[in-house]
Amino acid sequence: MTTGVAILGSTGSIGRSTLEVLSRQRDRFHLVALTAHSNAELLEQQVATWRPAYAGLVNSGEWGGGSGTIRRGAGTRCLVEAATHPEVRIVVNGVVGAAGLEATLAALHAGKRVALANKETLVMAGELVMRAAREGGGEVVPVDSEHSAVLQCIAGRRPVELARLILTASGGPFRTWPQERVAAATIAEALHHPTWKMGKKITVDSASLVNKALEVIEAHFLFGLGYEQVDVVVHPQSIVHAFAEFVDGSVLAQLGFPNMELPILYALTHPERVPDAGTRRFDPVAAGALTFEPLDPARFPAYALGRRAAAAGGTAPAVFNAANEVAVELFLEGRIPFGRVAEVIDHTLAAHRPAAADSLAAVLDADARARRLAREAACS
Repeated sequence: MTTGVAILGSTGSIGRSTLEVLSRQRDRFHLVALTAHSNAELLEQQVATWRPAYAGLVNSGEWGGGSGTIRRGAGTRCLVEAATHPEVRIVVNGVVGAAGLEATLAALHAGKRVALANKETLVMAGELVMRAAREGGGEVVPVDSEHSAVLQCIAGRRPVELARLILTASGGPFRTWPQERVAAATIAEALHHPTWKMGKKITVDSASLVNKALEVIEAHFLFGLGYEQVDVVVHPQSIVHAFAEFVDGSVLAQLGFPNMELPILYALTHPERVPDAGTRRFDPVAAGALTFEPLDPARFPAYALGRRAAAAGGTAPAVFNAANEVAVELFLEGRIPFGRVAEVIDHTLAAHRPAAADSLAAVLDADARARRLAREAACS
């Protein structure tokens, strides 16, 4: 019997990569549900190809009704409906931003595995997410290449044996730029990532290194480490995805050419490994020289702000995330320069009133307040 899978964000880069993996693993998995944000045309093509039991469009327009045996949903509720479908055992959450949180919580409460590519879920509400997994019997398996790498390095080890993690960052397109040039970067320049092909929001986050701050927070919750035990190093080749250091001083690393299909496959099959003909095999000669550099916080001030929010705890990480989402949206619309992304985040965090992130209502309230503050900061 094959395992039922739901993909939230099926028209995005993670969703499309997941479908590529599933197309090669039909003897192990079958697709039950798909959702997309607004790309109705591509979603219709996916529905026609895969014939899932359920399909949903968040920004629905004329979407709805039925199509033979396929049930259709619309609006934000479709994310939860897909994630909790009774035939689904694994939910691949590739939704961008805060919108993925409620579906993750619902899936975990329903006892499902969440293959999580939605960084913002753990950043906003890491304690709530891990509690939902414990109470509902679900599990969180990371899809991010860095956290997947850690998971592979620590497989079979006891938590007390892990001493430190080192996550790698490519440094993005601005790794060697002077600070004043980074501040004036254009949209096209920010979207020109040197090693990864991703959606626009995460690509901008990779240019500002906000994504690394988000990943540090994720690692804290996923692996139960203090923030002082999670470091980041710049690795321009994006071949080594993470290092895991153990209490005896031994260090393991996971390597591979930049491709999200392998971590997606591992999230689906963990802790097992299965053959996959579509994975590019590693070649040390082709990988070439591997170099590592310290992260320069002066060039990437948003990263430092994220770590500060992480240390503050409570709703501060949710505020950091919300302010960044607003700032990135405004940057991509051409309404603020790249250099103002960190400024908007800084002003929003400074105006934030600390609170405990002990309920979904508290987290969502902090998120909403932060978005209003961020827009005000951007206009000032």
